Amino acid sequence: MAPVPISPIKVGHIDDVQELRKHRPTVIPERFVRDITERPVTACFTRDVPVIDFSELMKGEKEISRLGDACEKWGFFQVVNHGIDLDLLERIEKVGMEFFMLPLDEKRKYAMAPGTVQGYGQAFVFSEEQKLDWCNMFALGLEPRFIRNPKLWPKRPDHFSETVEAYSAEIRKLCENLLKYIAMSLGLKGSVFEEMLESAVQAVRMNYYPPCPRPDLVLGLSPHSDGSAITILQQGKGSSVGLQIFKDDKWVPVLPLPNALVINIGDTLEVLTNGRYKSVEHRAVTHRTKDRLSIVTFYAPSYEVELGPMPELVDEDNPCRYKRYNHGEYNKHYLANKLEGKKRLEFAKIQSNSSD
Repeated sequence: MAPVPISPIKVGHIDDVQELRKHRPTVIPERFVRDITERPVTACFTRDVPVIDFSELMKGEKEISRLGDACEKWGFFQVVNHGIDLDLLERIEKVGMEFFMLPLDEKRKYAMAPGTVQGYGQAFVFSEEQKLDWCNMFALGLEPRFIRNPKLWPKRPDHFSETVEAYSAEIRKLCENLLKYIAMSLGLKGSVFEEMLESAVQAVRMNYYPPCPRPDLVLGLSPHSDGSAITILQQGKGSSVGLQIFKDDKWVPVLPLPNALVINIGDTLEVLTNGRYKSVEHRAVTHRTKDRLSIVTFYAPSYEVELGPMPELVDEDNPCRYKRYNHGEYNKHYLANKLEGKKRLEFAKIQSNSSD
């Protein structure tokens, strides 16, 4: 997933937020306190994120048209009737939560090295002054197999690895099928994206957000867009409402639907569609008394793939907005910078159109 840093990265002291909550429940260290302009506001602009019925996609054009509308106008949607066994969704949440509840010394056996994104800790931290997120993460590379780091696969809790394997296989099928229908919504052949991505890279990240005594001062996860083609998010049952997307210059909360999965367009699909389907800036906020678990799957191109806007989506009215690039180079660029809105997509933009 992440390149090994060429030189040591000094990240300074990073408090484990679960330990803070346990031993100093009223304290928020300065590194977690956001500048005033970054702090979440209590009142958010409430709108219903589109809901797509996966079982209807298989029946024909009506739901595919609704899918295209959701991709073009929102870049985010929830999918229901996705076909993944609900028992498997419960089991992945169970082992995820059990991992985060392990003693700190046990979790640190799988510590995330500075400048990398696999293991336990905080990703995308590159300096001693950088503001931190009120979140603990545990991330694993899945496919292709060579991106895996076996030393980071935990022995506890029981059944963790086999549950992740089973869950990830089902999520991969869903990603493939969603990309097929997204292609069809653009009037393209269903297999076009899968053929472009080649041996798609897949990774999973579990995020745990403990309650925070001052949720108005911190962020659970900094605003960003994803570098993937698509991302699938499972919001834990009974968790607080934490995911927010930036739409029409306002932060909109994504209210969890029972047994639904949240899908968002990544930077890769924005480039391939020449900006017709855009990736969307999103963030996570915290809650004063409730914790939150989310399980995120990133589905991205092979590192060897050369990407650029599809010729079918470029014409006089829609000139080429992005350059061609190697996805492996973009991935290194993405993982070597802190989370900062959609700034990392500037890598792919043709500068004369950078205001688009």
